[in-house]
Amino acid sequence: MIKVNAIGDACPIPVVKTLNAIRELKGPDVIETMVDNAIAVENLTRMADKKGCAIQTEQLGEKEYRVTITVGEASLSQATDMDAEVICDLPRSGKKNTVVVISSKVMGHGGDELGTSLMKGFIYALSQQEQLPTTILFYNGGASIPCEGSVSLEDLQNMAAQGVEILTCGTCLNFYGLTDKLAVGEVTNMYAIVEKMTQADLIVKP
Repeated sequence: MIKVNAIGDACPIPVVKTLNAIRELKGPDVIETMVDNAIAVENLTRMADKKGCAIQTEQLGEKEYRVTITVGEASLSQATDMDAEVICDLPRSGKKNTVVVISSKVMGHGGDELGTSLMKGFIYALSQQEQLPTTILFYNGGASIPCEGSVSLEDLQNMAAQGVEILTCGTCLNFYGLTDKLAVGEVTNMYAIVEKMTQADLIVKP
């Protein structure tokens, strides 16, 4: 049995932690995840159902739940499937089509060290908004942000898990030698970038 402590973690972290635990399994086993809210229980239940895992839930206290997931052989092959419908069921009705455009690894003009810190803070703050953007576009110098080693990678992965579309310019990745380093989202092209921007209700550019 693998025990996962997700007490105090906001969606989608409990599911992400549980999926990570499933990926570590060498064979059929049991994952026990502790959470502190019913929404997390619902999200874990949805994930387990989609993976074909048996699940048991138990409320131990006012803000303490134990979710026990039994993982079989068939479920192990699906452990990397982290699409949005598995991770979280978040209300998005009536949401504006907001597109965030990031064309540099730094925010603003001035010192690169400060600019990098500001961009990291911007992406973190973006990930904490009640209404997340529909799409985040990365191009030119910004193409390095969704790649391996980025300080913002975890925030981007959390947003992607909640249904945010993350697209990075393929030409830019190739130019900077990052084609094999993309760690979250998908590769796109300039036609699609223009299409996303022209169809947006709101464009945000830090």
